[in-house]
Amino acid sequence: MIDDSLPRWAYRFDNFSRAFLLLREAVELSMARELSALEQEGTVQRFEYCWELAWKLLADDLESEGVTLAPRTPRQTVRAAAAAGLIDTPEGWMQALDARNKLSHVYSFAVFSKIVSELPDHYLPLFEQLNERYRPRRLALASS
Repeated sequence: MIDDSLPRWAYRFDNFSRAFLLLREAVELSMARELSALEQEGTVQRFEYCWELAWKLLADDLESEGVTLAPRTPRQTVRAAAAAGLIDTPEGWMQALDARNKLSHVYSFAVFSKIVSELPDHYLPLFEQLNERYRPRRLALASS
């Protein structure tokens, strides 16, 4: 049952947090051993889920604070989130968006491999920081 008293971003965060943990698991595996092609594709899918939930979490939070996003796009959301202090490295988020777009429009094992190799140092830290920024806020809502 959905609790209507919670803001939309709280539900989005719950989904994002689960997706982040799954992505982190895949990245940790990729650092321990070479991934098969199927595992790389799964890791890419987890990255895409995490990205989609991350920018929508930011957009939902901004809108709950009265920020109008017109249009409501990932790029506009990243810019507004940086201006609001929700993210610290908008250039990293834009790189993550570009990586996600490449993955969605180019089906290439070389592209998959490159982006999977960039996950530990470039993209996972962005998601981890977002997860750590929102976790206390979400816990505060749960205890109120």
